[in-house]
Amino acid sequence: MYKFLLLSIGIISSMSVFTQSVYRSAKFQVDKDRVVQDSFEAKALSPKQLVSNYQSPANLFQSANLSFKFSINGKDNEMLSGKDHHFTVAANGSGETPIIKFGEQLQSGSNGEHYLRPNTSLHIRLDARDIQKQFSEKGFYTTFNGDKIYQQDFKGIFIAGGITPLIWDFDNLQNHKELQLQDPDNDGLYEIPLVLNKQSDEKHTDATWTLSQDIAPYPQYSSGYPISDAIYNLSLEEMLRAIEKDSTFRTGKEWSGVWTRDISYSIILSMAHLQPQVAKNSLLRKVNKKKRIIQDTGTGGAWPASTDRMIWAVAAWEIYLATGDKGWMETAYEIIKNTIEDDLQNVYDPLTGLVKGESSFLDWREQTYPKWMQPADIFESECLGTNAVHYQANVVLSKMAKILKQDVVATKHDSIAATIKKGINKHLWVDENKYYAQYLYGRNFKLVSPRAEALGEALCVIFGIAEGERGKAIIANLPVTDFGITCIYPQIPDIPPYHNNAIWPFVQTYWLWAASKMGNEKSVEESMMDIYRPAALFLTNKENLVADNGDYNGTQINSSIMLWSLSGNISVVHKVLFGMQFEENKLSFRPFVPKSLAGKRSLKNLTYRDAVLDIAMDGFGNKIASFSIDGKKSTVFSVPSTLKGKHKINIILAGNASTGTINKVANYTTLKAPRLTYKNDFLTWDPIEGAVSYTLYRDGKMLTSTTSNRWLVTGKTYHEFAVVAKDKNGVGSFSSEPFSLFNEVNTRTIELEDSVKAADHPYKGFTGKGFIEVSTTVNTRIEIPITIDEDGLYAIDIRYANGNGPTNTENKCAIRTVTMDTSKVGVLVFPQRGKEEWSNWGYSNALQVSLTKGSHLLTISLEDANANMNEVINQAMLDHIRITKIK
Repeated sequence: MYKFLLLSIGIISSMSVFTQSVYRSAKFQVDKDRVVQDSFEAKALSPKQLVSNYQSPANLFQSANLSFKFSINGKDNEMLSGKDHHFTVAANGSGETPIIKFGEQLQSGSNGEHYLRPNTSLHIRLDARDIQKQFSEKGFYTTFNGDKIYQQDFKGIFIAGGITPLIWDFDNLQNHKELQLQDPDNDGLYEIPLVLNKQSDEKHTDATWTLSQDIAPYPQYSSGYPISDAIYNLSLEEMLRAIEKDSTFRTGKEWSGVWTRDISYSIILSMAHLQPQVAKNSLLRKVNKKKRIIQDTGTGGAWPASTDRMIWAVAAWEIYLATGDKGWMETAYEIIKNTIEDDLQNVYDPLTGLVKGESSFLDWREQTYPKWMQPADIFESECLGTNAVHYQANVVLSKMAKILKQDVVATKHDSIAATIKKGINKHLWVDENKYYAQYLYGRNFKLVSPRAEALGEALCVIFGIAEGERGKAIIANLPVTDFGITCIYPQIPDIPPYHNNAIWPFVQTYWLWAASKMGNEKSVEESMMDIYRPAALFLTNKENLVADNGDYNGTQINSSIMLWSLSGNISVVHKVLFGMQFEENKLSFRPFVPKSLAGKRSLKNLTYRDAVLDIAMDGFGNKIASFSIDGKKSTVFSVPSTLKGKHKINIILAGNASTGTINKVANYTTLKAPRLTYKNDFLTWDPIEGAVSYTLYRDGKMLTSTTSNRWLVTGKTYHEFAVVAKDKNGVGSFSSEPFSLFNEVNTRTIELEDSVKAADHPYKGFTGKGFIEVSTTVNTRIEIPITIDEDGLYAIDIRYANGNGPTNTENKCAIRTVTMDTSKVGVLVFPQRGKEEWSNWGYSNALQVSLTKGSHLLTISLEDANANMNEVINQAMLDHIRITKIK
């Protein structure tokens, strides 16, 4: 069918006969009217019609060599991360595994490379009798790493894997009952039948697109590049399809509803001026009754483990700039001010000047964090993109305050923004790389993760956190792979593509903006083509792509008609080629047209406040040689916000731009993170395959580089150790989970049930005689007397349980303010650890407090600023307080 269609319109497969080539790379080519990748071609028959013969390579074959593992309660807890079962299905289209004992790796070798037949049947069998035995004898099962799973928390055994219908998304396994093994005889022998390579699972996109929506009311784009024109029109049509009946934005074809960060990033890209009312409706949908912005997703029960809801403020400001609606700005001002005030009380770190919380939009734990990091650890991370968002939110609030003549507020938030900017440049800049680090992470002594984080890097350039030469250095040095810029670089081993090992078109667009601002023509051209390629071949704006092959199939979740992807594609024309920038009192033009796209182009019927503009532009480069309004030349390349009626703008570009350089690299994956243990005065760690050395850290500072996998520890004072594996190129893994060397002198625990009435719940696994409950009605304020033996710096954390939700969704992270004597020392968070898993205990974040010898009063209270996103359930079980002298 595809071959017939393409032949009928005269598309020839040989690239050598193509003319008018715009761009060529090692992987694909863009011509004026088509995109070519290997044997796949997409062609613009007109600005209103595209055809493509693209088929996902994943549809062409499925390997019979399977990797999978089992999971209790949807956690990665059977074997070490990356250690999987391997089984080869026979070529006859059916198979059955031997009985696999839970925790013992199956290695069933291949009898030769072959592919799965369609609708292959596989029966998997599991021996879980040891789990059942431990439940019966002890009441809990101990996993390979020492964690205890109590019988009353047992929800079932699931299977994870990388071939449909299996998934590697452990956090979501419990939501896939079809992946739960069954034990019909209750004898500890579980089984599950699977059908692999279902013909009905074949994923493909449409072969043709023809404009069917009325896009005439929107800006009409025309150029000498039919492929560009058609992709623009496709994106406008998908914009209309993304608007729900209630006049809010749908996040994607597969993602119903309004999501704070998705709509906000989309509004900033282009929806503020194209759909201002829908944008306002959507933003207001993400505001609660207390007039705070809603953090609707994130690790451990949303805010404050995740804090990037503040991108809402930047989107609200963009709407004001585009519309001049002062009433809207006043509404947004109050919401932003309230929300930042809560953040100031809960997530701002006075020591670094940075803001705590999960990476912006990268909210899938192990996709961008080490697996050992619990939700409380992720709360403590201080991330590049999230801090860029908070910086700009404070800038926006200050600008709004100045318009409203709230000078005290403006001064306050100018100062806060400056502090965040200073913190980013001090703590996250890696001079060796010439770009920022991903985040600070760890426990009592944090390390820098030197991975690049593309969205954060781009936002730092766009928002002016990285100025001048530093901004140019980021664009020139950040690694760019064959199909675009990956969310993070390098990649994390044994983690399937989604945020890891993936490209997101909306991130690519923000990177394009940053490159344009820094005047790097090479990066601008490359980014545009990396955005055009998937939209043309797939005939839709997909959510994400596999970095290794540029395919939409193979990431953990994907969607067509993705709002921020289509918004980004439109912004290529509006915000880059024509360089439109909405400002308080004007619409400015800072075009950037790569030489490869030189020529005449027009954008007609653009509405700007009370004016309608028809814009014509000719040439290339990023300097304007001539600018006229209604035939009258102007030396100011903008139109005032007071302009009314219909007007013509003509722009001639000067034909010059700094070519610039980019760091085009092959995709790269780091080594696995080591696992650190301590015995008989020696720190030891498992040898990592491919490691040539290990860097050992003590208290956040490098102690030694060694080729050994053990280290003699001398002395008995408190220290926190972590180790990083280095490969032959000197690229490091994530650090191991920090190991704290405790002893009776420098640490003590205080059982909370000794000071507060114990809770009457049947939960297991606590220490001492019991535990206490805190909620919105129970123990909202507790006072614990403590005695300190000597002056020093102490870390205070609490062992807790929160079974109100899973680790990856919902909104019931518990939060409490901590006061020592009469001084507030910070906030403890108790994120969700597993739905109904109330015997799953772990430690909160730790607060560092300087204490003098003698008696003190520790107060743990629920304050107004501690209201979480749920607003009703703010609950945890607290076991004991741990107080550790760290200095």
